[in-house]
Amino acid sequence: MDVLYVPPPHPDDFRTQQVLIAAQFCPAPPRLLTQTPPGEQHTHQRLPALALAGSQQDVLWGDAAVSWFLCEGAGRAGRSLKERSEVRMWMDVAQNELRPAACALTLPLLGVKGVDKKVQVSSKGVLLSVLRALDRSLEPKTYLVGESITLADIAMATSLLLPFKYALEPADRKSVCNVTRWFVTCVNQPQFLAVLGPLALGHKMAAVNTHTHTAPAATAAAAAANTHAHTHTAQTNGDSAPADGPPKTEAQLKKEAKKREKMEKFQQKKEMEEKKKQQQKPAAEKKKPEKKEIGVITYNTPTPPGDKKDVVSPLPDSYSPQYVEASWYSWWEKQGFFKPEYGRKSLSEPNPRGVFMMCIPPPNVTGSLHLGHALTNAIQDCLTRWHRMRGETALWNPGCDHAGIATQVVVEKKLMRERQLSRHDLGREKFIEEVWKWKNEKGDRIYHQLKKLGSSLDWDRACFTMDPKLSYAVQEAFIRMHEDGTIYRSKRLVNWSCSLNSAISDIEVDKKELTGRTLLPVPGYKDKVEFGVLVAFAYKIEGTGEEVVVATTRIETMLGDTAVAVHPKDPRYQHLKGKMVLHPFCDRRMPVVFDEFVDMAFGTGAVKITPAHDHNDYEVGVRHNLEFINILDENGYLINVPAPYKGMRRFDARKAVLQALKDLGQFKEIKDNPMVVPVCSRSKDIVEPLLKPQWYVSCGEMGKQAADAVREGRLKIIPDHHLKTWFNWMDNIRDWCISRQLWWGHRIPAYFVTVNDPNVKPGEDMDGHYWVSGRTEEEAREKAAKRFNTSKEKITLRQDEDVLDTWFSSGIFPFSIFGWPNQSEDLSVFYPGTLLETGHDILFFWVARMVMMGLKLTGKLPFTEVYLHAVVRDAHGRKMSKSLGNVIDPLDVITGISLEGLHAQLKDSNLDPLEVEKAKQGQKSDYPSGIPECGTDALRFALCAYTSQGRDINLDVNRILGYRHFCNKLWNAVKFAMRTLGDAFTPRDKPQLSGEEGVCDRWILSRLSAAVSLCDAGFRSYDFPAITTAIYNFWLYELCDVYLECIKPVVAGSEPRAAQVSRETLFTCLEAGLRLLSPIMPFVSEELYQRLPRRQPTSSPPSISVTPYPDAQEFCWHSDVVDKEMEFVMCVVRTIRSLRADYNLTKTRADCYLQCVDSETASLVDRFALQLQTLSYSQTIRPVTGGDQDIPQGCAVAIASDRCSVHLMLKGLIDVEKEVSKLSSKRCDLEKVVSKLREKMEKADYTHKVPAKVQEADLEKMRQTQTELEKVNEAIQNFRGMM
Repeated sequence: MDVLYVPPPHPDDFRTQQVLIAAQFCPAPPRLLTQTPPGEQHTHQRLPALALAGSQQDVLWGDAAVSWFLCEGAGRAGRSLKERSEVRMWMDVAQNELRPAACALTLPLLGVKGVDKKVQVSSKGVLLSVLRALDRSLEPKTYLVGESITLADIAMATSLLLPFKYALEPADRKSVCNVTRWFVTCVNQPQFLAVLGPLALGHKMAAVNTHTHTAPAATAAAAAANTHAHTHTAQTNGDSAPADGPPKTEAQLKKEAKKREKMEKFQQKKEMEEKKKQQQKPAAEKKKPEKKEIGVITYNTPTPPGDKKDVVSPLPDSYSPQYVEASWYSWWEKQGFFKPEYGRKSLSEPNPRGVFMMCIPPPNVTGSLHLGHALTNAIQDCLTRWHRMRGETALWNPGCDHAGIATQVVVEKKLMRERQLSRHDLGREKFIEEVWKWKNEKGDRIYHQLKKLGSSLDWDRACFTMDPKLSYAVQEAFIRMHEDGTIYRSKRLVNWSCSLNSAISDIEVDKKELTGRTLLPVPGYKDKVEFGVLVAFAYKIEGTGEEVVVATTRIETMLGDTAVAVHPKDPRYQHLKGKMVLHPFCDRRMPVVFDEFVDMAFGTGAVKITPAHDHNDYEVGVRHNLEFINILDENGYLINVPAPYKGMRRFDARKAVLQALKDLGQFKEIKDNPMVVPVCSRSKDIVEPLLKPQWYVSCGEMGKQAADAVREGRLKIIPDHHLKTWFNWMDNIRDWCISRQLWWGHRIPAYFVTVNDPNVKPGEDMDGHYWVSGRTEEEAREKAAKRFNTSKEKITLRQDEDVLDTWFSSGIFPFSIFGWPNQSEDLSVFYPGTLLETGHDILFFWVARMVMMGLKLTGKLPFTEVYLHAVVRDAHGRKMSKSLGNVIDPLDVITGISLEGLHAQLKDSNLDPLEVEKAKQGQKSDYPSGIPECGTDALRFALCAYTSQGRDINLDVNRILGYRHFCNKLWNAVKFAMRTLGDAFTPRDKPQLSGEEGVCDRWILSRLSAAVSLCDAGFRSYDFPAITTAIYNFWLYELCDVYLECIKPVVAGSEPRAAQVSRETLFTCLEAGLRLLSPIMPFVSEELYQRLPRRQPTSSPPSISVTPYPDAQEFCWHSDVVDKEMEFVMCVVRTIRSLRADYNLTKTRADCYLQCVDSETASLVDRFALQLQTLSYSQTIRPVTGGDQDIPQGCAVAIASDRCSVHLMLKGLIDVEKEVSKLSSKRCDLEKVVSKLREKMEKADYTHKVPAKVQEADLEKMRQTQTELEKVNEAIQNFRGMM
């Protein structure tokens, strides 16, 4: 085992904390010791250190090397070469930029003396500068590299511990909100909490005034910082040597003592001066008023529902979701923008642009929105809005599912809670009246939530699956399929819920995985019931003294056993052919059958067979013509069994049978057994396989047709990795049980026939010959009389009490909503539909059944494309679960909610107290400050941006906040642009080039054209991340960061024509950019679009939602040449900015000389001189084509590209001697590191004994150190040239 050596623990030793947190991520964490590794060669090294297993020589030193090794083994150092490089980059930032500034700022607050006051003051500016850059990087991301925590996050977060704990004020933290969000997310992860514990942010510590001792709280932090902070830490009296160096000589100690004495005198002098200043201040001096935080901005202009919002009043100072989202939806709805009839004389009139029709996956009437619904609706609404803006006849049809079981359970609970009545107390008709009453009161809630998400559904066409129109279609579908034999009656095993007294579908069965013995709660039982054990017992073989041992996880089912099965090739049981075994509790003789389904290697190789209560045993029973004995009634009580078990509850019988077998001596053993327990998702009851006569749909031929439609390309499934699942299901499809023993739902229109004629043999319930279907009882009677060749008067009918599976009505939803089987204009125009968009988890349960039933009943596919989005999981990749506390209502993301509010929601759930506490801890870890208000637009944008992660989406709610900041950026950009345009600006009739555009104008129009093309391609291929990335990059990195900055001097300049051209270009970008954004962010795009002037005021569409989407043919100005030129310019700008940051030139403008390799490059620099000067904050930009002699002395140098080098004039702007001194000290440290590494790597046995990973880490460290050393030498040489 590896051994990790660390210094004694201290809350502010960030180097050690980095290593300890990295160790937490290891699958096999190293052993931890607080000492130095044994051996003389380790005495002078610095902890932490990692001794590798099996060798005392292989020791890694320092936090960087140790952390890298630990994270590399845990898969936290990057999954690809690109990610690994990014991790190393962030480690360099932490080591060389964050830590020095963080230590210089915070160590004085911890009592460390000797830090120059000027250094401390400037360090905060340096730190905030680094944090602002980090904030921009984190804006679209949850973590620094990839989608999970890496060493980059660990190194950066631990480097920021001191500032966040002691130095950064709330205003500072708010100014870098993305950094704060990321930091809080990191430190609340379990691995961080295990090392750091809960953190309190912003608790300042006063400097300690003791002159002879360093504050204890500072000792470890100062030691951790000694290679980073350019400060002198006072040593405690009596210290003879630092912790990481050789013993000091007497002369060195005297020199340090004198230095300390001088520093203490200087500190005393400074304190006296500060005291005098305080005394001189007037007593009545008023404190500066604190800057108030901007509160929530609301829209308060009285606007009746359906009226247009006020767009004349000035825009608020900042973006606020509550302000932006007010009033728009009701206006859109009243204006009819969401109806396919909008702007058309007749639906039947052909539209040359085409028809787009999609129906919503009908949510349950009992439901409320979760993030899965939000994802579905965000994608579907984006697609519908895009097609609508393209001029197509677009219909997105809403609807709601009656949700048979879920709704019945809700109303039954309500009746029992409020009136202490069961449904049986009321009777069927009265109970159904109660359900309708509940539906009319509560059932529209989900529609209101959908409107809150901005869903552009045609609400006038909203359908409910129990509406008369849809109910008639369901009845017609059943009768037609029954008459042609597709629906038939049979007695088979079904998933039975004893609590619900109903069969349930496979999707309503949760599979609970157990690793061994587990006690589970079961409805109706006071004590928990044992599962996850395998009970072995023996059956006696008739006529011999032998026995055969079998095992089962459901010992009570042995009461229904009718055989024992063994494998035909099992040599142990060949002598049992033709033998019988005896049941111990009754006179039942059971055959030994030979069947290949038996696994010879499992257990004894003999299996008990209960055909009436196990799916595999059922098939064996059919093959061998065994007796089927049903031992359970619908309520879970035992029947058809001997005393004393008859009438027992199933799990009470479990205990009784086990004890009886023990008493008979036939019990063998009981042991833990990993297993899957089927649990009813509605009632939480244990699901039982039960033999019941039910209605079934024959799916063989329909499944083949559905598979062939995909194979032949008539139906396209996207993404295509779902094709394997589709073909597997369709090619191996089983018949579908559609009976449900409920009262709420579509009652099956089938009637059991009794013929009052002695010549006609009475029928049995499972015999389909005695069942007829009809639209009315009279029609059924006529069919029965004709079938049995008798008069109607002799026919007695009994309608089936059961209702149809909810999926049956959902399966015909795409055409039942348009009035099928009756012809209508909607049916002819909108069926077949265009697209079905839904989650991949219901590909079989819903999508396949719609395809099968559409082909069966209409002869047409219900749609031509199926797009399946991912399943939403939480930020850690876990399935959304109430017990984990990670189920999030999207409305809480839109409006925001406190941690206490999230906790309060758990009280209303059905979780037991232990699960509630576990859920609270989950919420506290993920949302320590609650969920901030993000708004609908940010939520929609985030959901679309996330759909690239394959089958599952790991959604970090905190990342959505980054897109709210994006909305604020849009807001500020449009406000600035409107000021730039001015009140008198009137755009041209259509966007076109004037020929007078400047270099920057041509570039931004090229980038706009590229964004238009990318969005168009993205929508056509359902690549939503490509769309969001194109829009985000255009607005943020191209329009806001570059173009808006570049045109400021143009608009303010002395050339009015150039200014006007830039204004025209700016307007084109704003107007087209908002139209690009509209399908994804409908509210903020509408709000801002309404403030812009119109190109054709009299004929322009009233809303952005019905304005044409930007087309690549219209925006055809993309130029690779212009893009490459600007790419070169931005590369130079970034290089200049990097140099400025290196030398802390925050506000000072410097002259910049650009040394170009040829005249062509110099000409390019000359043309873009204004942009270079503006974007790099330079005093002047001077292209130079000659050698170094043409550039004055005193410049810092950096290579921008193979065509250009940057020379930034520093002479007179910085303290050269001080910089040389700092760099010389750093060079000395780096040379020591190189020397030690070289010495280690040159040992004879290095390549044989040192693990490959360690060698790789050493090589990487050597490369990094040598690169850094070269840069330091170059900088020193450069500075000496200025002296």
